[in-house]
Amino acid sequence: MTKQNNIYNQTVNDNLRFLQSELFALVQTSSIFSDSKIFADAIAKTDYEEIYHQFALRFGEYPERKIEKLQLKQFIEQYFELPKAVDLIKNRQGSATKIDIDKTIEELWQLLEHDADQCERSSLLALNFSYIVPGGRFREIYYWDSYFTALGLLKSNRIKLVENMVNNFIDLQANYGCIPNGNRSYYLSRSQPPILALLVDLLVPYQSNKIEYIASKINAIEDEYLFWMQGQEQLSLQNKSQKRVVLMPNGSVLNRYWDDLATPRPESYREDIELLATTEFSTTAEQQTFYRNIRAACESGWDFSSRWLGEEQSLASIRTTNIVPIDLNSLLYQQEILLSHYYQQLNNHEKSHYYLDCSKRRKLAIDQYMWSTQLGFFMDYDLLKLQCSPIKSMAAVLPLFTKLASKEQALQISKVISSEFLKPGGLLTTTEKSNQQWDSPNGWAPLHWFCVQGLRHYDQTSLAATITKRWLNTVEHYFYQTDKLMEKYNVCQQDHEAGGGEYDVQEGFGWTNGVYQALVCEVESHSIE
Repeated sequence: MTKQNNIYNQTVNDNLRFLQSELFALVQTSSIFSDSKIFADAIAKTDYEEIYHQFALRFGEYPERKIEKLQLKQFIEQYFELPKAVDLIKNRQGSATKIDIDKTIEELWQLLEHDADQCERSSLLALNFSYIVPGGRFREIYYWDSYFTALGLLKSNRIKLVENMVNNFIDLQANYGCIPNGNRSYYLSRSQPPILALLVDLLVPYQSNKIEYIASKINAIEDEYLFWMQGQEQLSLQNKSQKRVVLMPNGSVLNRYWDDLATPRPESYREDIELLATTEFSTTAEQQTFYRNIRAACESGWDFSSRWLGEEQSLASIRTTNIVPIDLNSLLYQQEILLSHYYQQLNNHEKSHYYLDCSKRRKLAIDQYMWSTQLGFFMDYDLLKLQCSPIKSMAAVLPLFTKLASKEQALQISKVISSEFLKPGGLLTTTEKSNQQWDSPNGWAPLHWFCVQGLRHYDQTSLAATITKRWLNTVEHYFYQTDKLMEKYNVCQQDHEAGGGEYDVQEGFGWTNGVYQALVCEVESHSIE
């Protein structure tokens, strides 16, 4: 290991200790910042040890650390540089025509692009290559966002940037044992929906030597798969779950979302503590389970949704680790299929057969436990009740996207989508209306992409075209009204801003831009009216 790597690892460790410090907890619970992520992303102006020392000198005599907010704020301003939101275009030029939104997205790619990082005293995990951030409060790369961002970057001929992002993820995995939620130290205990193989597959057609390229990435794809399957050897009738793997009643293995820590999230520290206070959890074990379930929902990317709740309107009832998600298992099925395919191309027939067998076993388990014949829809599976969850969600289209579903299943799913999810502005996220952002009336770009592509795989082209047209109209309509591209949209009332969740709706926005560009290209190539 080089001297530079030693210094960098020390910086990361120092920040992790800072996130567990009394100073950090005091600031985060003081309500100085409306968004806890601001201080979690702050850059220390000097060594943390010196800051701790100065903090003790200045406030050591205060009983129970009852410090006035103004004094604490002044201390923070003296010793920390606070982050700013990503600067974005506020005014567009020209008339309200289609070219304006295209031009704006091209300009946004430049504004959202982040150069390779320099090591600093903060939670940022320095990356060796350039990357795209989503926008707004999200000042770092996010894992599953990047697949949808890449769809647009490739349409903009920014192939090298997508390759850089893939290399960044591979570096993160090599350094930390997983591809974290984002490149922040406080994300190291969890990942996000696995899309590394999908990113590589997007890039294969652009390579002059495709086999050589696949050979250079195959180990990283397999390492990620093994991360998700950690602990499966320890599963038994007495130990039916281990980290991200669960033993189903018939002996098959499926996956769930998880987080290796069971403490308040540093980036939502005050929010988590305040939410816990609304519960009746009194034991340490109950409180830890609560925090882990909050964190696990963040690994899903759906933070938060009625999918994870015991009571649809109560975030305090969150129970993510008791849910086997249909989207996660569909993506892992796709990863198994791609690993089998890639190893076949590399003439490693033993591993190719192994991963093909894994995919077959997973498909059988998904069909047995997650397909509802009664509803004609794929559902999450509740490990406590040993039955399908009652929450219908757009996660059900992932078996179509990954070509796991049968033709008969795809036909039934398309009918449910058309009758229950399709609204004037596009697709609902779930059929449940709640205060969470991954529920009705909100719609999200990633789910529209998964659904449209999934429907096309099964020749449901008319419905795919309708969904595409409505979603593009929603994005364009809101853009011409506000000059903004948003993180999410209200698909029931297109003039209304989307809401729900822990923070204000963000603008920018990486995956909206990417999916918009990719769908516009499809409209043109398929001559959709």
